[in-house]
Amino acid sequence: MRLAKIKFHKLDKEYYFLPEFKEDDNRQPRVGDQVIVDTSLGLDFGVVCSVVDYLGEPEDLQVANISEVKPLLRLATKADFEQLEKNKINYPKYLSTCHQLAAKHDLAEMKLIEVAESLDGSRLTFYFIANTRVDFRELVKDLVANFHKKIRLQQVGVRDAARAEGDFGPCGLALCCRAWLSQIGNVNPDLIKSQDLMHRGVDRLTGVCGRLKCCLRFEEENYRFAEGQEPKVGEVIKTRLGNAKIIAVYSDRQTVDLEINGEKVEYPYAEAKSCQVVQD
Repeated sequence: MRLAKIKFHKLDKEYYFLPEFKEDDNRQPRVGDQVIVDTSLGLDFGVVCSVVDYLGEPEDLQVANISEVKPLLRLATKADFEQLEKNKINYPKYLSTCHQLAAKHDLAEMKLIEVAESLDGSRLTFYFIANTRVDFRELVKDLVANFHKKIRLQQVGVRDAARAEGDFGPCGLALCCRAWLSQIGNVNPDLIKSQDLMHRGVDRLTGVCGRLKCCLRFEEENYRFAEGQEPKVGEVIKTRLGNAKIIAVYSDRQTVDLEINGEKVEYPYAEAKSCQVVQD
């Protein structure tokens, strides 16, 4: 059996649906399709992220009960997109009211990021970040009374917030998490050591979100590939410029720093690798 992974909002997780359209048996969903799904919380708009194999064990895909997985309803239409745009008109009002009510309940630790409304207008989801666990039960009651809709409050991480708000990194490009990185994943300090970046300092390795940069994680594969194949720091090699000591290796840009007669010279990685080792 196959299942389709659907994402309803960039700050939400992915959910599983049967990869068949309830209203069109002749059309199979493809990655990137914008679809309409009848969920337990109302009619909603989503995007097909992937179609995966289900091997029969619920834990394989975190599916609690395969019999409860619903089929996709249909492909999104022009009318659906127009409805989405109409819904967005009210987003500033929703956020403003939620800000006021959060202040009323002394929830200063909540930083509201975004709001999203289901396609049928029956549900509002407010996304926020906080350093601690937040008791928002009274806030939800007030939001329901104000908007007469189902209310969902979703706490997200600071990395997710940076993805939602968008920015530019020190490289001058849009943040990877915003531009193309589908899964942020775990970025841990061990990556700094394996990539020999301890000398850079925490400030230069921290992104706009205040956490370690995502590029440390997706660049790690390149470093692992080069491990054992690259020239070693401390080796003395015979180059066309004379004997030289390798004092630094830069796997990312494929160069090494050599010390020759007291001078530091940047040298092509491939040429250094092909040179005869005179001394370790």
